[in-house]
Amino acid sequence: NKLEPYEELHIETSPETVGVVIEMMGRRKGEMRSMNESSSGTVNLTYHVPTRGLLGFRYQFLTATRGMGVMNTIFAGYGPLIKSTFETRQRGSLVAWEMGKTTTHGLFNGEQRGVLFLGAGVDVYEGMVVGEHQRPGDLGVNVSKKKHLDNMRKAFKDIDNQLTPPRTLSLDEYIEYLAEDELLEVTPINLRLRKRILNTSLRERTQKRKKTAMAATA
Repeated sequence: NKLEPYEELHIETSPETVGVVIEMMGRRKGEMRSMNESSSGTVNLTYHVPTRGLLGFRYQFLTATRGMGVMNTIFAGYGPLIKSTFETRQRGSLVAWEMGKTTTHGLFNGEQRGVLFLGAGVDVYEGMVVGEHQRPGDLGVNVSKKKHLDNMRKAFKDIDNQLTPPRTLSLDEYIEYLAEDELLEVTPINLRLRKRILNTSLRERTQKRKKTAMAATA
């Protein structure tokens, strides 16, 4: 029988957010071992959970607990391999659909759809993940789009759109964020997230075939 690594997860959170945390752990195949309220009014939870079930959990946990939750893990050994798919990320990715250099105008349009991972003047290519979509499912964006100026608007008079600072991810955070159809490029200078299939049309056709196959076996 195949095995996989498991972690013992200790969580401290507020009574107001404990329900959300329990729901999140259920989607990640976590088995609750204990739950009790501390003298300070917080709730302590202990889980036995597959290591891969914790990928991407830390960021979601901090978001759900408004940055007030505390979590710690320790390796608990190996256990039975869970064959079902883990539902980890609730949102898709913003994916660049062409090669170019990011522009303020393109990024301004992109951040209306989610949270960006990079700023202006960055080289991107088709299939590169440039941010997190605000909804489930991936969305193609043109972050290299330039603003066209007419005769009434001169470049030196144009006011740059005010962009929200991009979300900077560490190596560990990128690894946690990775979806099954994504890869992480690691170089001495940059960390780049990309789709396994870079070509947009081919990637969409592959996703449709996968959904059709899953529906047929359901």
